Amino acid sequence: MLTIRDLHKAFGAQVVFEGASLQVNAGDRWALMGPNGAGKSTLFKMIVGREEPDRGSIQIVRGARVGYLPQESAEFHEGSVLEETVAGAFPPEEGAVPSDRDVAEAKKILMGLGFRTTDFDRKVPSLSGGWRMRTAIARLLFQKPDVLLLDEPTNHLDLDALVWFQDYLKRVKSAVLLISHDRAFVNALVQGILDLRAQQLFRYPGDYENFLARRELEEAQVLKAFNKQERDISDAMEFINRFRAQASKAPQVQSRLKWLEKLERIEIPPEIKHVKIRFPQPPKCGVRALTLKGVSKSYGEVKVYEGLDFELTRGQRMVLAGPNGAGKSTLLKILAGVLPFESGTRELGLNATAGYFSQHRMDTLNPERTVLEEASDTKRLNPDLFIRTVLGTFLFQDNAVFKKVKVLSGGEKSRLALVKLLLDPPNLLLLDEPTTHLDMASVESLVNALKAYEGTLVFISHDLYFINALADHVVHVDAGKITVYAGNYEYFQRRQSQERVGEGEATRVPLSAGRRPEAKSSVSSSEDDVRRHRQSEKARQKARKKINERLRDIEDELGGFQARMGSVFIKSDYMKLMELDAAVKALQEEKARLSADLAAA
Repeated sequence: MLTIRDLHKAFGAQVVFEGASLQVNAGDRWALMGPNGAGKSTLFKMIVGREEPDRGSIQIVRGARVGYLPQESAEFHEGSVLEETVAGAFPPEEGAVPSDRDVAEAKKILMGLGFRTTDFDRKVPSLSGGWRMRTAIARLLFQKPDVLLLDEPTNHLDLDALVWFQDYLKRVKSAVLLISHDRAFVNALVQGILDLRAQQLFRYPGDYENFLARRELEEAQVLKAFNKQERDISDAMEFINRFRAQASKAPQVQSRLKWLEKLERIEIPPEIKHVKIRFPQPPKCGVRALTLKGVSKSYGEVKVYEGLDFELTRGQRMVLAGPNGAGKSTLLKILAGVLPFESGTRELGLNATAGYFSQHRMDTLNPERTVLEEASDTKRLNPDLFIRTVLGTFLFQDNAVFKKVKVLSGGEKSRLALVKLLLDPPNLLLLDEPTTHLDMASVESLVNALKAYEGTLVFISHDLYFINALADHVVHVDAGKITVYAGNYEYFQRRQSQERVGEGEATRVPLSAGRRPEAKSSVSSSEDDVRRHRQSEKARQKARKKINERLRDIEDELGGFQARMGSVFIKSDYMKLMELDAAVKALQEEKARLSADLAAA
């Protein structure tokens, strides 16, 4: 389907690819990983012809259609949402006309991605950037290309749209190359990881956890080889310095000097140098962190909340979930105290302080300061080295800390605002899509920081890994009413499925107008379900671990067979070659079956 051979690409002195090769067959699904700036998006642009390689070849099977979703912008004409969705498959200039069935399919895709029927006739140029990207996703899915190149496709989706999108991609027959920082999304869709490092592409079958385990093993081997080489170099230098003046030792000295000259030094890649960060902790507040009483909020004639009561208890970790437009961001802003409301009260608890993070609240940053100066401007005095370490973790590395805030991109400003919040955290954190501009390593750093965070956390996110790693409650927001579920998002999904068939009403806690929350009864009534969920989750993780271990064994066995086949081929022992070939095919079939089991586990 897609073949890349000996690919070379550089931008000035920065070499992005040097001899990289890749084979993608029909139905393959790989996630492309690598540090920020490694060249992941550049590879996609070269595949679709928007960038030219310096050397090497990129070949696509004749007649195969490649669909590309760029990370930030997509090109449209002046048509409506529905017209632009079908235009890719039925270009107006070619005179092709979609059938009623085609139009119905396009509408189904649009609604799955969060569009309302009233949005179908809206002109795409009038939409926000996020909704234009959703239109681009809908257009791509409607085209049904043979190869899908998706560059951070979940950045502009809310949680409901992401879950629908993920389920849809599971059913398509296209080969998929995916760039994403969403670990759960990656694990649900791909058969393996393509790791872009040292200007090469390395394949790792299995999920992201298997990739990490294999990489850690390789890193340990690199460190071991590096340390051994350093000892050998030290021994050689000691010998040279000791016996340089002795004629009888001249041959040995010369031998060691030649060895040093020809020695290919082992270098430790930057990604091996892991850093664990302990973030500052906020002072404790009272048991009741924040309370809303009888809150009503409208936008013009549209009522979002009426008589809403809500309470946050110290230490709770809540994710707000619900359909697009249900009022999640409105609720978060009310909790943060940045959005006025018509009636009711908002009361912070004893010693409680709230901190709000949003992709759109970057106006508090001073444009004339450097990144380092801005990060240092907090009430808490943090050492410069600690601040620079945290900035590096969130993709401000080396001289990037000296860039002026005014020249930063929107994503960079977003990350800087998040760093400032973590360096001096309040005891009530309210975060709106904090992972959008982070890579996987940065998401992991944020998860670790928030796991250790001792305050109260309320957040909106479409990253399922992030949600399940942190949330102990899900607040479902829908049509002005909120319902609290004690447990993570997987538990919430299961409870929703049960409720759709009339089960599980006892553990639901509706929080509507005039009613106060009863958090204790919610938790106690669902303890058995949470315990069973945790046991089920442990069993699922154990099964995934077992599959990953077998996949690693298969990879090792295949490597051994391939080496033996080369030796047998040279000897022209064709009977033995056929025997080995049959063994390899059996292993490949087992690998495909296990990869399917892993995706379903």
